[in-house]
Amino acid sequence: MTDEELKEFAFELDKRIEKLRESQEKTDEQIKETSEQMKETDRKLNKVAKLVGNIANNQGDVAEEYFINSLEDNMELLGVHFDTLSANLHRRKNNIEDEYDIVLVNGENIAIIEVKYKVHENDVKKLDKKIETFKELFPEYSHLNLYVGIAGFKVYYDAKEYAKEKGYFVLQRKGDMIETYAPSLRAA
Repeated sequence: MTDEELKEFAFELDKRIEKLRESQEKTDEQIKETSEQMKETDRKLNKVAKLVGNIANNQGDVAEEYFINSLEDNMELLGVHFDTLSANLHRRKNNIEDEYDIVLVNGENIAIIEVKYKVHENDVKKLDKKIETFKELFPEYSHLNLYVGIAGFKVYYDAKEYAKEKGYFVLQRKGDMIETYAPSLRAA
């Protein structure tokens, strides 16, 4: 290779390196812009997630309020009269913590009711664990007959059937009243 060819090769190489550098700068700028757009998208998604979560919580609060108010007006359930109603009964003991939406008590019986806006079969399945933790958190009620139920504005058929199969009662809104579906009654 002659000196002239070498100089021309070096010149062409410098031009290509400069083009590559310019291309890399453009790519870096595009990456920066994309990163900023992704941050803005993340911010908007977080805002939407929070909004959706608040809507779900509000629906749950409405359902709880409905069933609490209905039961406070008439504390008879499954043919049993209850003396007290506790809403959102919460306790933490050791490493166990839970909250119970509605708890009705009289001298012989206790009824625990989990409230959902829409009741799915999976919600009913979670009751077993809640009852297990209830017994650990509230041993002072261990001598009472325990009744377990789930309440909701919308109770899917599979959830209702599974609850009855498990021996749990189901409270469902029916107009301005509560409608009760129960298996043959027995304490859990």
